[in-house]
Amino acid sequence: MSGKETSAVHGEHRRRMKQKFLENGLDVMHDHEALELLLYYAIPRMDVNPVAHRLLERFGSLHAVFEAPAEELLRVDGIGENAATLLHLAMELFRRYDIDSRHHALESTRMSTTEMLGEYLAPYFRGLTHEVARIACLDHRGIVICCEELASGTVGEVALSPRKVVEIALRRNAVGVALAHNHPHGLALPSREDIGLTKQIKQALQTVGVQLVEHVIVAGDEFASMADSGMLG
Repeated sequence: MSGKETSAVHGEHRRRMKQKFLENGLDVMHDHEALELLLYYAIPRMDVNPVAHRLLERFGSLHAVFEAPAEELLRVDGIGENAATLLHLAMELFRRYDIDSRHHALESTRMSTTEMLGEYLAPYFRGLTHEVARIACLDHRGIVICCEELASGTVGEVALSPRKVVEIALRRNAVGVALAHNHPHGLALPSREDIGLTKQIKQALQTVGVQLVEHVIVAGDEFASMADSGMLG
């Protein structure tokens, strides 16, 4: 088959795939087809079906493909800088969408339960491969005033500064504070270090009249409440 004929075949296949998506959505498509469809916009004039299969074979699942570091994606035959960037962009856009939708759903809502706080904070950590800590400041009604990043660490640890927590709480005129950090490759359970540092932060906040109401540990799609476990006293 000549180059023009091959190009025409690929073009017709892409047209059918796009039409299938527009008419039925992703529910009728396999994971490799969803990846294939996305890769059309980074890899022109090439059969990307084998590339989609190679991605899934290397990383094991669709979500693992999107969470893979760029340097690992680039080791897959057929993936260049544009495709690796697009895959990362798709993941970041989904994370931004998830955060934004939760914010709008819970905007001006009193965080009356630890479950609500967990649902509010968990999307910030979706897809992250390193530990990050965040702080949510609450007013006297229990409504979130702000949600800021406290620190960014390594795969296995992140350093929390009680002084920085207090500074942010005072700057935002917070009455209450909720902390959250993730265990990207572990369980949604606080470590001994997490418990010790949380107690230090609670004591530091008490000296300025601010209550530590929660510390959420996030791991994948799960999160655990230190408040519900009685670890905040």
